[in-house]
Amino acid sequence: MLTRLETFYDSVPRTGSRAEDFGPLTLFVREGAGWPYYARPTLGHTGEVPVAAVERVRGRQRELGVPEAFEWVAETTPGLRAAVEATGLPVHEHPLMVLEPAEERRLPRPEGVVIRVVEPADPALESALAAQCAAFGAPLAPGAVAATAARIEAGLTRLVAAVDTDGTALAAGQLQSAGPVTEVVGIGTRPEARQRGLGLAVTAALVEEARARGAETIFLSATDASVARLYARLGFRTIATALIAEAEAPENR
Repeated sequence: MLTRLETFYDSVPRTGSRAEDFGPLTLFVREGAGWPYYARPTLGHTGEVPVAAVERVRGRQRELGVPEAFEWVAETTPGLRAAVEATGLPVHEHPLMVLEPAEERRLPRPEGVVIRVVEPADPALESALAAQCAAFGAPLAPGAVAATAARIEAGLTRLVAAVDTDGTALAAGQLQSAGPVTEVVGIGTRPEARQRGLGLAVTAALVEEARARGAETIFLSATDASVARLYARLGFRTIATALIAEAEAPENR
């Protein structure tokens, strides 16, 4: 399973970025609007990752003006954490969860909203992306709506939202797929709409959409153990630990 996920992790960023080779690490640099990418262990690399390689990548990220960020799976590349921390970056742990078909569970959908797929020309597209950004305390990037619409049109992502009666999306999330593997990403709810089960309902609808599109493996990374317990209500189980390291923005240091 972890080998399958590593192939996915290497494939998906390449649809919206260029890959720069740093030996044991690969830096993905986004081309166009959208969330910035990160560096990951190079697919197939099995040895140690020296501190010097991490420092070279961080230097290149500073040169490009992109976040100094790394993402990897602890169990797949166990030595990378020490190398990253040696350069001063904090590392955060996130439960890596997989949903097996036999474990899937359905929950009642919340009232007062419509949970639906958002297509490129849907008026709710902008508010759906804004809901995701608001959930993580980030502004909606210029060009993000057009870029997401293009990715949906190209079949690279699917977006599901919980839409209020006035047509505004209160929560949203997306699917990213590579072959039979699909990741549920960016589940977010506007702060004023939390505690209504909207995020879990969006996740359940994304799972249904993924299965309808032929997904064999569905996975996600939970924020923490408490959020992982929510996803477990849908049948997701933790199989590993996703690690994320990112330097604070200069104004936050």
